[in-house]
Amino acid sequence: MMNKRKLDHTILREYDIRGIVGENLNPHEVRSIGHGFGTFVVRNGGTSVAVGYDGRLSSPELESAVVEGLCAAGLHAYRVGLGPSPMLYYATHALKADAGLMITGSHNPPDYNGIKMTLGGNSFFGEDIKKLGKLVAAGDFENAVGSNEVSPVFDKYISRLQRDYQGSKKLNVAWDNGNGAAGEALVALVAGLPGRHILLNEKIDGTFPAHHPDPTVEANLEQLKETVANEGCDLGFAFDGDGDRIGLIDSQGRVLWGDQMMVILAREVLSDMPGATIIADVKASQVFFDEIERMGGKALMWKTGHSLIKAKMQETGSPLAGEMSAHIFFKHRYYGYDDALYAAVRLMSIIASSDQTLDEMLDAMPQMLNTPELRFDCPEERKFQIVEEVAARLKLINGIKVFDIDGVRVLSNHGWWLLRASNTQAVLVARCESTNDEGLNFLKDALSQQLIASGLNPPEFN
Repeated sequence: MMNKRKLDHTILREYDIRGIVGENLNPHEVRSIGHGFGTFVVRNGGTSVAVGYDGRLSSPELESAVVEGLCAAGLHAYRVGLGPSPMLYYATHALKADAGLMITGSHNPPDYNGIKMTLGGNSFFGEDIKKLGKLVAAGDFENAVGSNEVSPVFDKYISRLQRDYQGSKKLNVAWDNGNGAAGEALVALVAGLPGRHILLNEKIDGTFPAHHPDPTVEANLEQLKETVANEGCDLGFAFDGDGDRIGLIDSQGRVLWGDQMMVILAREVLSDMPGATIIADVKASQVFFDEIERMGGKALMWKTGHSLIKAKMQETGSPLAGEMSAHIFFKHRYYGYDDALYAAVRLMSIIASSDQTLDEMLDAMPQMLNTPELRFDCPEERKFQIVEEVAARLKLINGIKVFDIDGVRVLSNHGWWLLRASNTQAVLVARCESTNDEGLNFLKDALSQQLIASGLNPPEFN
């Protein structure tokens, strides 16, 4: 029997559970969370859960704690072991588990850790996580005697990744694992791929000694850029701390962002499935939406957040979806979750099968001017209100089109700008894009005026 435990509300995020080890996330909390999630699984008719963990120093202890909690609810836990989050997602399919639970701090600093969960093949997020917190606080647990077993799926996972590789050209590729949880899988993967492969920071190390494990921050790609240049590589890949987000650079060291990777990947998908729906989040470039339509697909703009994107994929039957944060989801020939190693295999296959280089593919895309994603502080109690105020004022303006599925994205003759509230932090997020400097300056000014009207100082634009 387990006592109820009130969790620090700040660890109950929109898409997962995440906190600082030693402060608000410890084995006692994680055991209670495991018991609470196990209760959800049992009440959903489930009997088993697959469990994995990343390379953080605290992860093995937290994995043991969460397994104790799951077993206390009467479940059978398949212990997959150390690896990237996508290997855990794969395990839920391979082992036919009713749920999946991953101990991971993703791309956060070393003192963080957390939990990602799936139930019945769907992400466990949003209201479910809030209900989990209330259930744990009330001590409303199922209590039974469960069991657990070590259930490695590593070899099957690597074979599954390699199975979808094709292409006649032998590529020269650099890979930066960033000391994240995908390291061992990456070594095994490239051993079965043609071409030359140069590995950086492949050793799993939860202190992340080389650089922060987030490939969407360009500063973290410097080592990869140097290697691509010095070794004459065709391209370079990078991964985040738990292997579900991907970074990509061409032979010149130019970064391809999530929406640009999606345009390249969509060509193959749409050749197999003409007219299919391809999804990107509201932060994606207009180039993505225009190119998908040009290739005969249906481009769908949706809310930011990997759990939200996954849910929309299931609703629409979309074979491919992605975010600017470089979560890329394949249902086409795969399982519908975000797997950076698999995305790399698919990208390599396209390049190795094409008469174009990656550089030429990037050059062929329409060139846009845009700001980086701008994140600036805003009080938690005001962030959604400000977006609502801006949306109300925009209704009075002629000559623009407003998309309000996630914040406001404003389309005009000058391009577009975006303002949305973060679901996980006390910040607002903004971005502007145009075809020329004059248009970009116009959009920056329009966004700034709206923020000033709501009593905020606008962000510094680069």
